Formats: sequence, structure tokens, C-alpha cells
Amino acid sequence: MGRGKIVIRRIDNSTSRQVTFSKRRNGLLKKAKELAILCDAEVGVVIFSSTGKLYDFSSTSMKSVIERYNKAKEEHQTGNPTSEVKFWKKEAAMLRQQLQTLQENHRRIMGEELSGLSVKDLQSLENQLEHSVFGVRVKKDQILMDEIQELNRKGNLIHQENLELYKQVYGTRNVNGANRTSLLINGLGIGEDSHVPIHPQISQTQQENYDTARATKLGRLQLD
Repeated sequence: MGRGKIVIRRIDNSTSRQVTFSKRRNGLLKKAKELAILCDAEVGVVIFSSTGKLYDFSSTSMKSVIERYNKAKEEHQTGNPTSEVKFWKKEAAMLRQQLQTLQENHRRIMGEELSGLSVKDLQSLENQLEHSVFGVRVKKDQILMDEIQELNRKGNLIHQENLELYKQVYGTRNVNGANRTSLLINGLGIGEDSHVPIHPQISQTQQENYDTARATKLGRLQLD
């Protein structure tokens, strides 16, 4: 003879109620595990007893199951204008909180509103600032080195262009000594490679002094 139909209602006897809860709880968790394995489903079961004790099962992790459930529920309720308004209000509140946090961090980095921080918090902020300053200095030095290298490259190009121009004007014989010096003789500039003969000129005063000295020397020779 088969079992009679059980009326689904609250069991008044506390002992019977506890026994039934234990049996059906184990059966429910077993069925959930079998469903997850057989059907490759993501299953999460949460049970609270009448005394507040928690029993749960999750095929992956309960946190991921709850997050997936909340996301699916929000997407399902997007079509409802009331739910959509609540969703955007929640997003706006979250963005305001993020903005407030960023503003507080910015003020602390600028050295403002530090009264509520402990010594540990101040030390952490100091380390963060030192790390940031180090990164800025490294970037600045790298930019300066790149600029110096670029200036050196341009200087070498200009020097090479000057040598090429010198070759075109003066030929290749004095390329290594690109700067030609000039000799200043009696107010006339004569180049180093000039083939013009040099004729030094003696002034009249120098000539008279020379003649006087020569006459004096000849007179002494005659007396001797």
C-alpha cells in the first residue's frame, strides 16, 4: 500500500518539525549537487533554519552565484521604468561616493585636511608622495637626456655641413684646420697659404737711427 498524501502545512510538534527539516534539507542539498553535476548548471542554495542556523551549497562559489543573480535580476527589471530609475539613482550615488573619495585623496596629497589621519596613515601618504616625486624626476631626467642627445645630433649635422661648405670653397687641402689664420703685417692681412712675397717696410725714423749708429761705429774704428 502506497504512502498517503502529506498535507503541506506547518508541523506543530517541534521534534517532528526538526526531524523533517533535517531530512528534507539533506535531500534538497543532494538534489542541488546532482543537478549541478548532471546538467552543468551553476547552482546555489541557502537555507536558514527556524533557529537562524545557516546551511548552504554552491557549485562554484556562493559569492559569484549571488553576484550573477543580482546582475541577472537588474537586467531583467531594466524594462520597468520604476526599476530603471532606482538603478540610475544607485549608479549616481555610487559615482558621487567615488568622486568624494577622489577629492579627499587629492586634498590630502596637497597637504590639506590631515587632522584626522594617524601617524601610520601619514607615513603611508609620505611614502606615496616620495614614490610619485621619484617617478616625476626620472621622467624629467629622461626628457632632458633626450633633448641633449637631439641637440648633439643637430650640432654634428651642422658641423658636417660646415666642413662640406669649406671643401667646396677652399678645396680639401686644409679641411682639418678649417679656420685659416691671418698674419697682420704693416696693417695688411696675409693668409697662411698666400704666395705673395712679403716686403717689410722700414720707417724714416728707424732709418735715421740706423744711419747715426752706423756713422758712430765707423768713427770709432777710424780712431782705433
